[in-house]
Amino acid sequence: MEDWIWTTLVRALAFGTPILLAGLGEIYAERSGVVNLGVEGMMAVGALAAFAVAQSSGNPYLGLAAAVLVGALIALPFAVASITLRANQYVAGLALTMLGLGLSGLLGKPYEGAPLAHPLPETGFVVAALVLAAALWFFLRHTFAGLVLRSAGENPETVDAMGINVYAVRYGAVVFGGAMAGLAGAFLSLAYRPSWADGITSGLGWIAVALAIFAAWHPLKAVGAALLFGALYHLSYRLQAVVSPEFLKAMPYLFVVVVLSLSALRRGPSGAPEALGIPYVRGERR
Repeated sequence: MEDWIWTTLVRALAFGTPILLAGLGEIYAERSGVVNLGVEGMMAVGALAAFAVAQSSGNPYLGLAAAVLVGALIALPFAVASITLRANQYVAGLALTMLGLGLSGLLGKPYEGAPLAHPLPETGFVVAALVLAAALWFFLRHTFAGLVLRSAGENPETVDAMGINVYAVRYGAVVFGGAMAGLAGAFLSLAYRPSWADGITSGLGWIAVALAIFAAWHPLKAVGAALLFGALYHLSYRLQAVVSPEFLKAMPYLFVVVVLSLSALRRGPSGAPEALGIPYVRGERR
């Protein structure tokens, strides 16, 4: 029994790592007031960039850097559309997901089925994700820059009155979220299953969006939420002999639906940032 519990915990950490990495990026974007539903697409592009560069160069760390850079770059068009052009953030995010999945599927065809020559260990990603969660919590709660970021999502007019550019703050948060999604994708193609396959993200980006809500936009609570989602993923494989495999595979996604449904009831200090999803117009009061 103890071995089963320990195995479940270890695998939950591995399954939960990409969800946690992408979820932390989404938490920062949403804390600034921007909802980015393009996490799945950014993860897919990051996974492909990591594998392609690592395979071509023989250096997985170059692949890691490429994933972070590409994830940040592909988040820029979304930032322009949703922040500068004030397009509907939900529609722009869905478009980013479709772009990322389509682009990675098309450009990744030459790499299909090839194993990675020099994979990275899962442990390094797991430790990095936990350290990042703690560091990002400290930044958000105990630094002036973190206060500005949170204020941009709660009351952007106040940030503007302080002489700080709200658009720049939100751009930075969205690009950072893209970089974290790219890092999450790199974990999948460089460590978890060191290869490339179309659909490698398997809906993990959507779970990362739900994780941000489930964790109440708190980086440390996101660790526990990622462990829970990771355990659900692991159990969906371990319990197939007892429970319907179709139900078990759907279990993490059913949980996401429940979380998103309940999120509508949470607003204000204990819920979503007040300005979440609302485009900011300088000089215009809400």
